[in-house]
Amino acid sequence: MGVDYSTLHDPNAEYTMRDLSAETMNVTRERGGGRDVEITDVQTTMVDGNFPWTLVRVYTDAGIVGTGEAYWGAGAPELIERMGPFLRGENPLDIDRLTEHLTQKMSGEGSIGGVTVTAISGIEVALHDLAGKILDLPAYQLLGGKYRDEVRVYCDCHTEEEANPIACAEEAERVVEELGYDALKFDLDVPSGHEKDRANRHLREPEIAHKVSIVEAVTEAVGSRADVAFDCHWTFSGGSAKRLAAALEEYDVWWLEDPVPPENHDVQRAVTQSSSTPIAAGENVYRKHGQRRLIEEQAVDIIAPDMPKVGGMRETAKIADKADMYYMPVAMHNVSSPVATMASAHVGAAIPNSLAVEYHSYELGWWGDLVEEDVIEDGYIEVPEEPGLGVTLDMDAVAEHMIDGEELFDEA
Repeated sequence: MGVDYSTLHDPNAEYTMRDLSAETMNVTRERGGGRDVEITDVQTTMVDGNFPWTLVRVYTDAGIVGTGEAYWGAGAPELIERMGPFLRGENPLDIDRLTEHLTQKMSGEGSIGGVTVTAISGIEVALHDLAGKILDLPAYQLLGGKYRDEVRVYCDCHTEEEANPIACAEEAERVVEELGYDALKFDLDVPSGHEKDRANRHLREPEIAHKVSIVEAVTEAVGSRADVAFDCHWTFSGGSAKRLAAALEEYDVWWLEDPVPPENHDVQRAVTQSSSTPIAAGENVYRKHGQRRLIEEQAVDIIAPDMPKVGGMRETAKIADKADMYYMPVAMHNVSSPVATMASAHVGAAIPNSLAVEYHSYELGWWGDLVEEDVIEDGYIEVPEEPGLGVTLDMDAVAEHMIDGEELFDEA
């Protein structure tokens, strides 16, 4: 028998002065109109996709169930189980209060950043799906309404010869012509054959020349038919990132993503402000507080939060609102299943400065099978008008692709 994480002892959670439960806050007034609903359970199931996706379900006494997703990886299911007692008996419509309630209750277990935030994010997404179903409204309406009917998708592209400029260019051509995308991303932190030391983050001139050759080949292959971004995965030193960004200025680069590690915003700002090549970052920064300096100090040209990692749908919308004060677009990082991908699209519909949402699973043939609805069509997501997120899990597909040893959560 495994550990029951919901019963773990935590003095911080038990004695916090910032307990925001309905009982403590005296949120007891009857609401009427079918809105007096209580949460009865929270469950997870982990799916073995190209990332181990954690799907989340929040159940209620009204028989209505909300489905969400936390950013992939170990630890989220246990943390979500841990938070179950803080949610049971609560009204799921109080999304903002419940999210802050969980953040305060879990403060001793790391709710400033990391997997605790992503676990809360998964619950928060499920609450939006649930609230939309209770109120008979699509999730974007809960965020203030929509700016657009469909959200642009950028396809994260890969090839077996990822360091070969010609192979990358051919894949870019295929994705544009055969799959219908007009927005792409390729990796630049690939081996060039000129590396001397993998630990010091320094780029030698032959390495920079190799990366430039990939950018040149891909951008010339697609021309004006598609925008192309390039990802560095937090790999290079500040000086090397500056030199790389400068070398790419003559090419039509949509953005250069995460050229330096995420911890030091001062270095990030220096790199961004050194070059006219657009710089994007933000997927490894948590909550609006973590994104604040990147935006206020204009340390990026494009902010790139990962919705089910950064704090959820409302948190992403709050980050976008802050970014809009600096006329900064939002390109949501996304490596999720169809559930969080659609949730990101709802956010993208509701914010004015949405640039695109990432799609990272085009090589996984069964990605779309996890839900009954079509999600991506010709490089765009049409935002559903159905209540909640507007996607329905195919439980047979979920069961087929579960992580070994995982249990399927209950039916709705």
